[in-house]
Amino acid sequence: MTIHAVALGVRQTKVDADLRAFLRDAEPWSLILFREACASRAQVKALCADLREAAGHDAIVYIDQEGGRVARMRPPEWPAWPAPKAYGDVYARDAHAGAEAAKLGHRLIAHELKALGVNGDFAPVCDTPVDGADPIIGDRAFSSDPEAISVLGRAALDGLRAGGVVGCVKHMPGHGRAEADSHLALPRIGVGHNQLGADFAPFRALSDAEVAMTAHIVFEALDPDNPATHSRIVIENLIRQTFGFRGLLVSDDLDMKALSGTLRARAEKAFAAGCDVVLQCSGKIADMAQVLQGAPALAGEAVQRAHAAEAVARAAPAAFDAAAAWWRLRTLIGPSIRAPA
Repeated sequence: MTIHAVALGVRQTKVDADLRAFLRDAEPWSLILFREACASRAQVKALCADLREAAGHDAIVYIDQEGGRVARMRPPEWPAWPAPKAYGDVYARDAHAGAEAAKLGHRLIAHELKALGVNGDFAPVCDTPVDGADPIIGDRAFSSDPEAISVLGRAALDGLRAGGVVGCVKHMPGHGRAEADSHLALPRIGVGHNQLGADFAPFRALSDAEVAMTAHIVFEALDPDNPATHSRIVIENLIRQTFGFRGLLVSDDLDMKALSGTLRARAEKAFAAGCDVVLQCSGKIADMAQVLQGAPALAGEAVQRAHAAEAVARAAPAAFDAAAAWWRLRTLIGPSIRAPA
């Protein structure tokens, strides 16, 4: 079969006849669950199995489960995981405890996801927020200290990996300085290389991650004409060479208003710039079809990068006592953490 270099959003609780027929022909590399697709544990487990059957292969099923504001699975059906900043707050008091908390929190996320058939998580956020930036990142970031972000991002990836879930470092090369929300507009960052160095540090430190996501942001000091997702200069010179990232590079959602042009053109520009896989998240078949027109089959080095991600996602989780982990997380972060009943 031909696996296409796309990850497609799912916003329905069941695979209906239209989606089944589309996925059979599309053969996407990955599927992505959104809030509308997550009603109950039993339903999500059945949905994941059905999506893989429709796609015709053992596709990674991703989700955005960062904790805090960005959580597709929410109470009362699922636990409320801490926002990433909670781990940074612990780290500021005790670095060892902060790293332990971040690893535990993400291991608990992986424990829940893996049991349902979800084996990819678009986390951790490794952006460095600065004063005056748009609040879209905010407490999704671990800290405003790049060193803390590097340590906690590593711990988060390790926690996910131990549970058989592949993470994704985002948003390369950095979203924390953006003064606009890229869901709504195209941010432009005008500062020079010296100021950007701190923003880049966590991504350089985590360059051995299996998967990373690009930012729809123009870095004027690097490429004043194109957002990072569409910039070969940013992807090849900075992400691949300077950072040394050798993993699978996926675009942020092509539907976001930071990008312009048709969905097909957006996809083509992302691949031309060096992305391995593009995300299309509306859940609408007409939109998916447009992106597929601009998406090649997964090929070349991208295949090996995808295989490395798949190896993590398909691995059996290590032995784990979730009840003890919730108790320990509460002792590290505080009484606001409540273990599931």
